[in-house]
Amino acid sequence: MLRRTKETVASDLPEKQEQLLRVDLEPAHRKLYDLFLQRERMKLLDLVDDLDRNRFIVFRSLTLLRMLALDATLVDDEAYAGVPSSKLDVLVEELADVIAGGHRALVFSQFTSYLRLVAARLDAEGITYDYLDGSTRRRSEVIDGFKSGTSTVFLISLKAGGFGLNLTEADYVFLLDPWWNPASEAQAIDRTHRIGQTRGVFVYRMIANDTIEEKVMQLKEKKAKLFDAMMDDDEQAFGAALTADDIRGLLE
Repeated sequence: MLRRTKETVASDLPEKQEQLLRVDLEPAHRKLYDLFLQRERMKLLDLVDDLDRNRFIVFRSLTLLRMLALDATLVDDEAYAGVPSSKLDVLVEELADVIAGGHRALVFSQFTSYLRLVAARLDAEGITYDYLDGSTRRRSEVIDGFKSGTSTVFLISLKAGGFGLNLTEADYVFLLDPWWNPASEAQAIDRTHRIGQTRGVFVYRMIANDTIEEKVMQLKEKKAKLFDAMMDDDEQAFGAALTADDIRGLLE
């Protein structure tokens, strides 16, 4: 296999800086998250030993916890309407600083329902944005509108914008939720950190403390090391696989 990395083919790219932006859940949100975590843990721990048969149930519960770590209203918008979203508050504060500095930002999430909450909040704050997800019509017009327009933020779903876009007009990237596949994150970041970019790129991964998001990050790092080992012909490391213990670890 011939492997070409970006560092090899685009060695003159400007610097890229990445950091975790950790967010503490508000007390009401924390209490609700912990309640759901205990319930899902009790339900799943007896199922993961037969992961193949129960895979759908397991990943449905994991997705529930991931959505709850973002915003309680993603689980039930009526019952939890009064539960504050710390991550959304922090994102708006960060975007305000980015915009004040004359920069533009890409904001990615796997969950279009969360992107719509972000969009509503940006409307309330008077922050201009463009929006792209899998249901967007006139996709090319929306992309060209951001590239040539004055919107300061581009909200993009992973599936709609993970690859194939050149958005070097932006130099900040916010990843609102960690993704299972590290390559998907890299593809999202590369929408702006690519040939044609003349400024340094700043990437922020927003992680809710003491939630499943931290566990996803740990699992993702393990998968990244596995990929590197495979590319380096480390057969012993490549033989490792996602196990029931990995699922248990996500629920600890």
